[in-house]
Amino acid sequence: MIRMILKGVVIGVANIIPGVSGGTMAVSMGIYDKMIHAATHLFSEFKESMKVLIPIVIGAALGVVALARIIEIMFENIPFQTNLLFIGLILGGLPAMTKKVKGKTIRAGHLLACLLFFAMVVGLAVMGEREGAAADLSFNLLNVIKLFGVGIVASATMVIPGVSGSMMLMLMGYYNPVLSEINRFIDNLLDFNVPGLLEGCLVLVPFGIGVVIGIFAIAKVIEIIFEKFPEHAYWAIIGLIVASPIAILLMNEFGAINAVAILTGVFALAAGVVIALKLGEE
Repeated sequence: MIRMILKGVVIGVANIIPGVSGGTMAVSMGIYDKMIHAATHLFSEFKESMKVLIPIVIGAALGVVALARIIEIMFENIPFQTNLLFIGLILGGLPAMTKKVKGKTIRAGHLLACLLFFAMVVGLAVMGEREGAAADLSFNLLNVIKLFGVGIVASATMVIPGVSGSMMLMLMGYYNPVLSEINRFIDNLLDFNVPGLLEGCLVLVPFGIGVVIGIFAIAKVIEIIFEKFPEHAYWAIIGLIVASPIAILLMNEFGAINAVAILTGVFALAAGVVIALKLGEE
């Protein structure tokens, strides 16, 4: 249970960092298949699915609420080391994927899937270097519908390994507004500010409903792909994983780099790989 909660924390933190994919983190820690199966069989295998989903959801919520500010501070003060930590977390999941295709015939379609998804992630990162105009979150029917749709798109991309949901929010201009709204909601909760909480719900509830619907919808699609084209899917994920560090390099700032930063950065990279490998153990 504790191990699953910790994995959820990593996924939650990853989903709020542009360029980092929560789906890739799930692959790195060996729980991606379990998550997809639990989401798509929630009603037919309710008890077993909840055993998987509840600790992950708890961990993800803790990651967003408790560690979001810490990660933000880390990016402000030691961006080079923090970026390398997440690159290490991603690369630590690569051996688990290569084992899935080891010893099997490599076909042209497999390489095409790998290259296509590699190009997609890098392309999104290049496009996402500049955030779109900040979205309007004032309460009206049109904005409620927009937030619902944005939640579906963001959550669907969060589930796909290698594609950063926060990157998609950034491209649509909703990243900073939604993140600010989440932080404001947490502050109002700690201050017992009921009017502020109700105001926050007008934004976060339609967005949250969209997120939930998006996760379950895309999970079913992904399950079908894994059933019918498993090797193509694994090669596509390999392409996504290899591209993700490049996306991080393109999306994020690294600050001043000196000898100390390089040494500590290498340590952070190694720590990320080790953490991913340990969390990926069954």
